[in-house]
Amino acid sequence: MSVQIGPVMIDVESTELTEEDRELLRHPQVGGLIFFARNFRDRPQLEALVSEIRAVRPEILLAVDQEGGRVQRFKDSFTRIPSMQALSARADSQQLKDVGWLLAAELLAVGVDFSFAPVLDADDDFCRIVGDRSFACDPLKLAAKARPFMAGMHEAGMATTGKHFPGHGQVLEDSHEELPVDQRELEDVLASDGKPFEECIAAGELEAVMPAHIRFAKVDENPVGFSRFWLQEILRKRLGFDGVIFSDDLTMEGAGAAGGYAARIRAAMQAGCDMGVVCNNRQGALEVLKALEGYVPDPHSSKRLERMRGRPAIDSWAALETTPRWLETRRWLESWM
Repeated sequence: MSVQIGPVMIDVESTELTEEDRELLRHPQVGGLIFFARNFRDRPQLEALVSEIRAVRPEILLAVDQEGGRVQRFKDSFTRIPSMQALSARADSQQLKDVGWLLAAELLAVGVDFSFAPVLDADDDFCRIVGDRSFACDPLKLAAKARPFMAGMHEAGMATTGKHFPGHGQVLEDSHEELPVDQRELEDVLASDGKPFEECIAAGELEAVMPAHIRFAKVDENPVGFSRFWLQEILRKRLGFDGVIFSDDLTMEGAGAAGGYAARIRAAMQAGCDMGVVCNNRQGALEVLKALEGYVPDPHSSKRLERMRGRPAIDSWAALETTPRWLETRRWLESWM
């Protein structure tokens, strides 16, 4: 019998677990944990921390934002990955696939299930939070760059997460700091920024999607991550997506439109998110868990979340270091970075 996966993803304070961390990890509504740079000193320490966490909650999903460029939490012995903008300008399809494989294989080798990647937002340098995290500024050409990278992740045994649906690149504001408002009509959005998501979903290459904390004023009064229209009518029904919907971080200022932390998690769940992400605010996490006391997760959500579990083709760093694909891809990256 499969274990139900709780609907909340939290974080921990440092490079080792505190007693408060352990207590929080045991909460039945906690189903995931996201790592940050503060949780990483070196690879052996990270592997020990993963073991500590698994000893408390063996079934928990472990995640990280390891995109490359300015969003890479683990460095040191991990390969330095360029931004997707720099990579896509230089790499052919096979090289994009190899880098996606390498990124995923390294994380899986230390026990992390998945990275919140790739970014499917179209941008060059307009949006403050996207910029060079994007594969391309033209949304109609973006999927052709992102799909080989995703194929490489899959070959390593990692699920993919496309973010930030339906596209963050056409608003200047950073949703970590404020709620951006996009004034375009629905069909304009779907015909442009929404295209990479549509193409990757149609190809069956996305296991998860993370919606943006953006309000599309002419589409719905609610930001996307709190909108049943966006998540149910558009993402689920129109685009046919049956994977996991993760909220973006509910402590971001862009999420404040829904109210306090209790209201935010309820709004995210009611809109159709399978898991709410609450990080960098322990009090906020406690309020979210209190708000969900007695909450019975949708069994379909738990089944979808199970697909995010890592299935590593190479399950140790020692084995990875002897793999020709890892050695050659790492050398290629080091030659021009």
